[in-house]
Amino acid sequence: MSGFSTRAIHDGQEPDPTTGAVAVPLHLTSTYKQDGVGGLRSGYEYSRSANPTRTALQEALASLEQGATGLAFASGLAAEDALLRTVLVPGDHLVIPIDAYGGTFRLISKVLQRWGVEHTPVDLSDLDAVRAAFRPSTKLVWCETPTNPLLGIADIAALAQLAHEHGALLAVDNTFASPYLQQPLTLGADVVVHSTTKYLGGHSDVVGGALVAADAELGERLAFHQNAMGAVAGPFDAWLVLRGIKTLGVRMDRHQANAAKVAEFLVGHPAVSTVLYPGLPTHPGHEVAARQMSGFGGMLSFRLRAGEEAALAVCERAQVFTLAESLGGVESLVEHPHRMTHASVAGSALEVPADLVRLSVGIEDVEDLLADLDQMLG
Repeated sequence: MSGFSTRAIHDGQEPDPTTGAVAVPLHLTSTYKQDGVGGLRSGYEYSRSANPTRTALQEALASLEQGATGLAFASGLAAEDALLRTVLVPGDHLVIPIDAYGGTFRLISKVLQRWGVEHTPVDLSDLDAVRAAFRPSTKLVWCETPTNPLLGIADIAALAQLAHEHGALLAVDNTFASPYLQQPLTLGADVVVHSTTKYLGGHSDVVGGALVAADAELGERLAFHQNAMGAVAGPFDAWLVLRGIKTLGVRMDRHQANAAKVAEFLVGHPAVSTVLYPGLPTHPGHEVAARQMSGFGGMLSFRLRAGEEAALAVCERAQVFTLAESLGGVESLVEHPHRMTHASVAGSALEVPADLVRLSVGIEDVEDLLADLDQMLG
């Protein structure tokens, strides 16, 4: 198998056979001429079912995650919805992280719960707690690692073993790490989830999602639901994510190099009580992260000694950092999860601390980021 960046640039992206164009063509068509009734050309009939630009992205995603089937969706939550409704039915139960992404929790607690699916939030780093959460009706363990926004680390291989012992599947949201730093399917996971809006797209100009299945049979079931439910990635969105994937490796190297320096700066700052970054040896998940990741990523969070108002003030003083939701773009972002991305979990077991600030560390000159943080912290 070729190296990661070679596959990111080439897999699913062969030069166009007609013109030799090295960039995947943008197929802006809704339908396709058939060679007689039912005579499809290369399997294309209608772009909800299949589009050549989306096919290229899906092949690239499967290659990067080392899976059997890749599928591209209109958003990360559309991908999650398709997965959950493929593998769960009313009466089933799933285990979720104690600090799951707020949108994931909203989908499970406000949509699937009304449909008769039950869930239990658990600290996935505590394998005894995970084991105790299983029921006869448990069909899925939903894992984020690192988690959003507390940067918790879960042992993917251990969770896969537990899930399979109980007849359940393991899904891993790999958005924070990206496939450049972590390939959950090689560790035993059954399916990987991405918001391609984030590091895979990488430029804050596209919204998208993806699933990659380890097993072709599960991939076929997911593909059926992708078509039946219809929340597919449009061709231009697929093209933008493909373009982003080509530079994923070099961007992630810079993201994590900058993040490591930012974490070191924050650890020594008197206004900061706690820095949450798996690259720090003091992080409780550091050893597991070092074992299953090739690097520690560009995301980190920190807590302010002076509480919520101080956290809000830090966000509002940002100049090089941009106060905004989302993550994984080339520009550095700062946000207050309690009031922004994770407002939907307020009052629940997943509520995040009000003194927490989350950073998506971009690829700017790190000296400028450190200077901005210094003035943000006052």
